[in-house]
Amino acid sequence: MTNHWIDLRNSDCVLIMGSNAAENHPISFKWVTKAQEKGATLIHVDPRFTRTSSKADIYAPLRSGTDIAFLGGMINYIMERKRWFPEYVVNYTNAANILSDKFKFEDGLFSGYDAKKRSYDKATWVFEMDGAGLPKRDESLNDPRCVFQQLKKHYSRYTLDKVSAITGTPVNDLIKVYDAYTRTGQIDKSGTIMYAMGWTQHTVGVQNIRAMCIVQLLLGNMGMAGGGVNALRGESNVQGSTDAGLLFHILPGYLPTPPASVPNLAVYNEKFTPKTKDPQSANWWGNRPKYIVSLLKSFFGEAATKENDFGYGWLPKIDDGKAYTWLDIFDAMYDGKIKGFFSWGQNPACSGANSNKTRKALAKLDWLVNVNLFDNETGSFWKGPGMDPKKIKTEVFFLPCVASVEKEGSLSNSGRWMQWRYKAADGPGKCLPDGDIMVKLFEKIRALYEKDGGAFPEPIKNLRWDYVKGGHFDPHAVAKLINGYFERDVEIGGKQYKKGDPVPGFALLQADGSTSSGNWIYCQSYGAKNLSARRGKTDPTGMGLYPEWAWAWPVNRRIIYNRASVDIYGRPLAPNKNILEWKGGKWVGDVPDGPWPPMADKKNGKLPFIMRADGVGALFGPGLADGPFPEHYEPLECPVEKNLMSGQRMSPVAPVYKGDADVFASCDPRYPIVCTTYRVTEHWQTGVMTRWQPWLLEAQPQNFLEMSEELAKLKGIKNGEKVIVSSVRGQIECVAVVTKRFKPFTVQGQTVHEVGTTWHFGWVHPKDGGDSANLLTPSTGDPNTRIPESKAFMVNVVKKGGK
Repeated sequence: MTNHWIDLRNSDCVLIMGSNAAENHPISFKWVTKAQEKGATLIHVDPRFTRTSSKADIYAPLRSGTDIAFLGGMINYIMERKRWFPEYVVNYTNAANILSDKFKFEDGLFSGYDAKKRSYDKATWVFEMDGAGLPKRDESLNDPRCVFQQLKKHYSRYTLDKVSAITGTPVNDLIKVYDAYTRTGQIDKSGTIMYAMGWTQHTVGVQNIRAMCIVQLLLGNMGMAGGGVNALRGESNVQGSTDAGLLFHILPGYLPTPPASVPNLAVYNEKFTPKTKDPQSANWWGNRPKYIVSLLKSFFGEAATKENDFGYGWLPKIDDGKAYTWLDIFDAMYDGKIKGFFSWGQNPACSGANSNKTRKALAKLDWLVNVNLFDNETGSFWKGPGMDPKKIKTEVFFLPCVASVEKEGSLSNSGRWMQWRYKAADGPGKCLPDGDIMVKLFEKIRALYEKDGGAFPEPIKNLRWDYVKGGHFDPHAVAKLINGYFERDVEIGGKQYKKGDPVPGFALLQADGSTSSGNWIYCQSYGAKNLSARRGKTDPTGMGLYPEWAWAWPVNRRIIYNRASVDIYGRPLAPNKNILEWKGGKWVGDVPDGPWPPMADKKNGKLPFIMRADGVGALFGPGLADGPFPEHYEPLECPVEKNLMSGQRMSPVAPVYKGDADVFASCDPRYPIVCTTYRVTEHWQTGVMTRWQPWLLEAQPQNFLEMSEELAKLKGIKNGEKVIVSSVRGQIECVAVVTKRFKPFTVQGQTVHEVGTTWHFGWVHPKDGGDSANLLTPSTGDPNTRIPESKAFMVNVVKKGGK
């Protein structure tokens, strides 16, 4: 989230899209309701009429997988009706920048496309530069090559009629949504977006979010109270785990994982440290050398020295151009290229796309370690449906761990708030906290390296390991090292710091090895006090920032890019939502995005988007794999033969796997129905924790399939009957829920039906609960992140025992 949960109450218009927040994030809805009580409009866009829809002032249906068409229509609406915020767009975005005349877009493809490689050469996705090395600009926004005019041209194709024909959303509903939301581009107004997996789990998932970022920048909603782009994380610490480098391409603090072609730290810093010639750009990523060295010192302590590149050579490297995502891991496992696998706090046999492939892949391992609370489909895959234990070589180990309330530590919620949780009870029997399991494993591994040596012992033998207290993992010690220490006596800015002192903020981290920090964005969180444990209830601004409740990264800033909420003189653009103001020569309110004066100070002022080298919001964004402007493409599997926007049916750069298990069927009469997946309040993820709770199982005992009354009539299915749902990859049995919540869509003049099911169930327990919906989903995903496309695929539905 750029903002935070409480800030939702400050919005004038809340758009929930790709999410059923009322059901899946019910606490968030407290703040949405407070916004409504103050007069805000709530809009819900979803294929299904849900609990969120029932609370909305405006509901609009759309076919799964067509969000960019919907949002592209909104961008066109903003442009045609001049709803954009001129002062904000000119000063705080790259709208005025002039694009290279070599940049083109034709028939769904941007310039530089290589069909054989299914990728782009981005050499033409650049701006024209002036003699000072800065982008040429036309602040009148009239130059036909400026970003604003190119954006306008690109989305002029997204007319109301064409968007309606793609999405299935009636034109009148489109107009209602567009009109209500784009009115937030006025002084004293702000609008926010709440999205979840309904946006991300697509072959265009990242571009779904980019499209909404463009909307927010045009309307001046970024950095504003009641504005921003707000991801509703699927688990309470997803934000924290991402911050800590859970994904293969990033280290903690969003530092790039080094590729094999980058041999040393000097080359790493040169390659990954952005530069700018704009004196008004803060270019905060220019500090990356300080953060990577401090990270290496946190990894290797005194063993990390200038002479050995601070241990850079001990870091794992990734092969250039190779993906190591979930889809790629299981693809390699399926091909027999992986010998062992730790399944830690997860259940990939149910949660992974194309779960039949996942389960067959597990059977090709030598060993599998399952760390979890309860038995699950992953740990017991070898005795599941279609498996012959006699033919499976995989040796499975089960390590029982404790639940979250049976251990101490922090989580970082969707709003970036790091909150400390205390241990409420001991775990049962021999169950251990995850940290203790890791300690035991690592100390055994290190002892083996000490005894037997190894091909590459240095990273193991030199790893900093002062996290153990009384033989147990100490979460406070880890949290303190994540904050960081001074590793020797130093003087910075005329102030003395002693070795062992906590670093008070990331601005003091150094590139010379004198500081450590396990994650630079968390520097300040744990000094003399554990700030994440704070529970102060003061709210000086009255805007719900609560700066003494827990701690938010970075430096307790509650709204990111908040200097975009003021004009170039530091005056609030929305005086009735004043979270920041330049007053008496200093910033008052939220912790500002940097201490510099407002932009009107040409000598010392800095642009507000400090994490970008150019300092402004990107209407034109050349960093992604699939284009600088979001463009509508159909999902891998869809009900139509043609994409109405271009000759490219699906994303030209989305990953397409070609193994024998990676089949797909688009516009196939055998599978004529769109299917999507979702959650219910009563269950959690794949149900490992909730399916074993009898009271929750009583509330939702079996997997079900929701379908419209029209489709049920067509198929001869009655409410409560068992049905078989099948895709080209697999099938599941569900209880039919015939409902008015789904309605048929009219798409390109044809009737298209959509159904939906949950992914909470699996064959282990309960025995009649049904199996995972991911047996149906395809092996493909977003080209930037490879998050699987679980929200739009094609199926057939028949009554059990029927044809």
